[in-house]
Amino acid sequence: MFRAQAVGWSILLGFALGGFFDGILLHQILQWHHLLSLVSGVDLQGQILWDGYFHALMYVLAALALWGLWRAHRRGAELPGRAVAGALLAGFGGWHIVDSVLSHWLIGIHRIRVDSSNPLAWDLIWFVAFGLAPAVLGYVLLRRRGEPAASIARPRLGLLLLVGITAAAGAWAMQPPQGPAMTTVVFRDSDPARLFALLQATDGRLVWSDREMKVVVLEMAPEARWSLYRHGALLVSGTGGPAGCINWSRV
Repeated sequence: MFRAQAVGWSILLGFALGGFFDGILLHQILQWHHLLSLVSGVDLQGQILWDGYFHALMYVLAALALWGLWRAHRRGAELPGRAVAGALLAGFGGWHIVDSVLSHWLIGIHRIRVDSSNPLAWDLIWFVAFGLAPAVLGYVLLRRRGEPAASIARPRLGLLLLVGITAAAGAWAMQPPQGPAMTTVVFRDSDPARLFALLQATDGRLVWSDREMKVVVLEMAPEARWSLYRHGALLVSGTGGPAGCINWSRV
């Protein structure tokens, strides 16, 4: 039992290390992106501040994992080096899988290289090299030793891989076509004056709307999409479902 807990805490430590690797290398050394690079209205000072919050969260997770490992060791849990390496790799890869699917493709708050002409290619390279590959290798190392905490059944691993591949394929399919950037917006109620004020504030152009102007299609810069929530939008294409769902809380 305590060995299983030790493996679980080791996976959490690997998850935190994955976050540190991402933040230190990509946010600070290479400066390819910040946590909120694609969220409009956040200046450089705000970007650095949120990077700091992100690293603070990773510190909390790492400290929690080390505390759990210490408790498991005090209770007699001992893990071979292969099991520790496998758990750390599984957690490290898990972080990059979660970050890719959630931050890059669903919410859209940043990409691996925001200045790239083909950001999806960099996302997929990072997803495979630092997400899937370490996670699968960690799983293999854990299974080889027969550790109880590595009892992720093969069907579950297959499901995880399928979800990852499906998410990557879905992200590829959702890439906008070449040409003007179109954004679909759903509002809570009909208010033409608000719509025209929004267009003026974002330098956008109305392409289409329904009769009540609750659903509209706009031509606008992609980086301005997040600001639409401040104008009463419930859902905005290109920003991910979670942001739109949170907006319902204002009803």
